[in-house]
Amino acid sequence: MAKDPTRMSLKELQELELTVKKAKLNVQQRSRTELRQKLEAMAAQAGFKLSDLFGGRGGKGRKVAAKYANPDNPSETWSGRGRKPRWLAARLKAGDRIDRFLIK
Repeated sequence: MAKDPTRMSLKELQELELTVKKAKLNVQQRSRTELRQKLEAMAAQAGFKLSDLFGGRGGKGRKVAAKYANPDNPSETWSGRGRKPRWLAARLKAGDRIDRFLIK
């Protein structure tokens, strides 16, 4: 029989919370897997793959073309996404304009 939560210690409550979170994640993952299998079977029955119907993995793994290059070392480039590379940040701090580093 389960313990009364109002009589449990803080440590016991934290352990119970962790156990419940893990159980919820397992059930959610199992449900997701079962649903995916059902959808794959339905799609296969109609002559399709899930990727045909819903697309692939999206934008993950795609390379973006370099937009800026270091004039001192052209192999150092930056796409304009994410943090500025150190070479560019230093040049901008020194007073250079970013458009000077654009790849044409």
